[in-house]
Amino acid sequence: MSGVTLETAFTKLVGVRHPLVQTGMGWVAGPRLVSASANAGALGILASATMTLDQLRSAVREVKSRTDEPFGVNLRADAGDARDRVRVIIDEGVRVASFALAPSRDLIAELKDAGVVVIPSIGARRHAEKVAAWGADAVIVQGGEGGGHTGDVATTVLLPQVVDAVDIPVIGAGGFHDGRGLVAALAYGAAGVAMGTRFLLTSDSTVPDAVKARYLAATVKDVTVTTAVDGLPHRMLRTDLVDSLERAGRTRALVQAVRRAAGFRKLSGLSWPQMVRDGLAMKHGKELSWSQVLLAANTPMLLKASMVEGRTDLGVMASGQVAGVIEDLPSCEELVARVMSEARHVLGTLPTPG
Repeated sequence: MSGVTLETAFTKLVGVRHPLVQTGMGWVAGPRLVSASANAGALGILASATMTLDQLRSAVREVKSRTDEPFGVNLRADAGDARDRVRVIIDEGVRVASFALAPSRDLIAELKDAGVVVIPSIGARRHAEKVAAWGADAVIVQGGEGGGHTGDVATTVLLPQVVDAVDIPVIGAGGFHDGRGLVAALAYGAAGVAMGTRFLLTSDSTVPDAVKARYLAATVKDVTVTTAVDGLPHRMLRTDLVDSLERAGRTRALVQAVRRAAGFRKLSGLSWPQMVRDGLAMKHGKELSWSQVLLAANTPMLLKASMVEGRTDLGVMASGQVAGVIEDLPSCEELVARVMSEARHVLGTLPTPG
């Protein structure tokens, strides 16, 4: 099925058949999607930020029971139990540790000493230079087209910047969904591409069908960037919830946030002080209103409402701009085979010098 291969510095580093990464999306990248991606020859990355330590260990073991292929785990470097999670990765023999925020030099060294490949995700050239100097094995660089928390520099500008700045493999993210994009990224000097929304919209994804239908129905203009959810630029589908948050004044937004927080507090089991502390910890030096502090603490639960429970009226739907051009739900095996076949076709039709 996915017999067409392209060997790159990334595939050799990690040991996967194809230069493709399924990103670690919270509530989406669970054992089923990760193992399906890995079996298709891509690097599947398990999202662990929404899991307890025991759930993480159980999820890793479930992936291992479903595939013999390499896979990764995505961690929050600022989590209070980050070192315990690193220990799980090492103990369970996970091939790759992926980070949403730059891990410390010590954490990178601990993982590398244990033979784990360290691949942080970054959104700026200076961040890539920093983690490369600290010993990261590769980086995923996400441009502004990518879903979730994102920057404002397009992938076509940011990717070649990072490729020129570091001498480790660079994986492009943000705006990729097909073989043409893979070839374009390789032309920029990348060693592969990472895709989130494209893997979310597969038959192997556990996201409810009604939610997938919302993504498939979206046009490019239905995917927006808003700071109304947690004070940080967040790319997602435009919904009634997003509209109401953007229209609300501070007082009204606080009332809405408290009402939603009360509901999500029951689901998460967090106390009010814990929620406020979590929200403040996520500020990253930004000036946030109290409603945004509460919503920042609730962001994982806002995502869960949509991605797990199918409540598109209560939740948010993180999305890359490519949702506006995706029209089907292939299996991971079918998707990877298609991307690689398209890439090989495009490479075969490029004009040759002379």
